[in-house]
Amino acid sequence: MIRNTTRNQKLGWILFVVYLAFLVYFMFFAESFGRDPELREYAYNLEPFREIRRFYTYRELLGMQAFLLNVVGNVAAFVPCGFFLPIVSRRSRKWYNTFLLCFLLSFCIETTQLVFRVGSFDVDDLLLNTLGGVLGYLVHCLVQWMRVRRRSRGR
Repeated sequence: MIRNTTRNQKLGWILFVVYLAFLVYFMFFAESFGRDPELREYAYNLEPFREIRRFYTYRELLGMQAFLLNVVGNVAAFVPCGFFLPIVSRRSRKWYNTFLLCFLLSFCIETTQLVFRVGSFDVDDLLLNTLGGVLGYLVHCLVQWMRVRRRSRGR
């Protein structure tokens, strides 16, 4: 596997692993994100858009920072995943494979948070994370298109 990879793919793997390490830290261990080890109860939301709507409705009371952290933060957290997957895996060059892998990674994270009680299983997070992965894939496609366009102008 390593022998047949390009320099960019090797760099992509390194950056992807670093990204995953940060993601694991923030999802499971960062106390600043509400990962208090003293609070150990099951929390989940299975109703789509419930938490997004709640954060939007009470944004004045909770603060705009809480709204942005929840909504924009969940999307932004998975943009690198959607960007790096097509670099490290040829299968992920198809949008639906990247979509599926981002969804499955988010599902695993949400389920692990529920089982180990270090967060909550939230279907809204699942939707927002998957959206972030798709946006990352689109950014990857845009970067690739610009690279090809730049190369064709140079000839």
